[in-house]
Amino acid sequence: METIQAQIADLKIGSGSPIVVQTMCNTHTSDVEASVSQCIRLAKAGAQMIRLTVPSMAQVESLREIKARLLEEGIDVPLVADVHFSAEIALAAAQIVEKVRINPGNFHKDHEKAQEMFAELVKVCKTNSTAVRIGLNHGSLGERITNLYGNTPLAMKEAVMEWLDMCIENDFYNVVVSLKASNTIVMVEAYRLLAKAMQEKGVVFPLHLGVTEAGNGDAGRIKSAVGISALLAEGIGNTIRVSLTEDPENEIPVAQYLADRYDHKLHSTLVSLNIEGRNAVATYCSPSKERLLLDFACDFGKRLLDRELDNVELRGSFVGEEGKEVSLDGTEFAAYLTDELLQAARRRFYRPEYIACPGCGRTMYNLESTFNEVKRRTAHLKGMVIAVMGCIVNGPGEMADADWGYVGEGNGKVSIYKGKTPLLRHVPETEAIDRLLEMIEKEKVE
Repeated sequence: METIQAQIADLKIGSGSPIVVQTMCNTHTSDVEASVSQCIRLAKAGAQMIRLTVPSMAQVESLREIKARLLEEGIDVPLVADVHFSAEIALAAAQIVEKVRINPGNFHKDHEKAQEMFAELVKVCKTNSTAVRIGLNHGSLGERITNLYGNTPLAMKEAVMEWLDMCIENDFYNVVVSLKASNTIVMVEAYRLLAKAMQEKGVVFPLHLGVTEAGNGDAGRIKSAVGISALLAEGIGNTIRVSLTEDPENEIPVAQYLADRYDHKLHSTLVSLNIEGRNAVATYCSPSKERLLLDFACDFGKRLLDRELDNVELRGSFVGEEGKEVSLDGTEFAAYLTDELLQAARRRFYRPEYIACPGCGRTMYNLESTFNEVKRRTAHLKGMVIAVMGCIVNGPGEMADADWGYVGEGNGKVSIYKGKTPLLRHVPETEAIDRLLEMIEKEKVE
């Protein structure tokens, strides 16, 4: 899809440029030392753009110092300020870093005031050559939009188009757009609707792709690859972030694989494919387990999302950790990968569905270990949607699809949600998983 180009320092995003790989720090931005160290590691790992959360004006000053320290170290990777709930912080951050991410759903509660503040932000960005990401998430659409269109892919498209119209009215085109969701069907449909709407308008902004709150491990990688690859295969997408509830360095190889594959630098390891009706038998010869699961997700995720296929049988082999060939034929591992793929494409659920954010500077507890423990203790709840969210700022909105939610409050306390309703607040972390399970069991009995 032909797009205009956004300029972020020396980096170009859009048609005519390779797919850009980016990630986000999970350090506290106020911890300058930790943030600088992580940024250096991420840059060395291949991140072409790095985002940091900026929850208050105090972090704006930390951001300034982080930027200066990185330049002293010879690291000139563009930085992105992630801003929620404060147009004033966006205005301040735009004078320091190369790009500012704002969320239309929470830029300002009053839409008319949001328009005024956005016009001010545009002036600052033009003066400082700062780019903007209009970064909307499914769970934070805002009441005005959901009242008009519901909590739907259409609502996501309409919300973003309002803001792109504001960009055009303000003669500002240094913009990247995203419409992320944890539900791959919602995510893909929203991007498709937006791509069509921009093409009809005649101004197509570059797109940032991602499946938000994808989780971790094999499941997080497969889910991310399914959603992102379905769009890249259609020529939709110019920059990507794979959101894993792990060290952000782990996100980069997955994102780089996707960038290389759809920039035609890599080819699938699929060696044969037989399709009978809506069922397929796929045979691979893969150099590693991770390459296998990513190829498998990209080769069949879109077909499953679009209901061209109902099932895939996985055969062939991959090279194991000790350099020995591992057969897939008839194995539990092959069946497991197929189950994970069908779950990621939301075609068949064989375990609970988890929504877990990757964590950022707003996270006030050990998110990864907590998420792993929640998964261990809820593995029997097939088909249930359970969210583990890092903070109260975005957690309740971003887990809109969940049946149950565990949301960090900070200061060692947690809120337990049923759907969008908080049932328990200020629960000590040491008791929170027990209380979550008690509430789930109580609901099942009732």
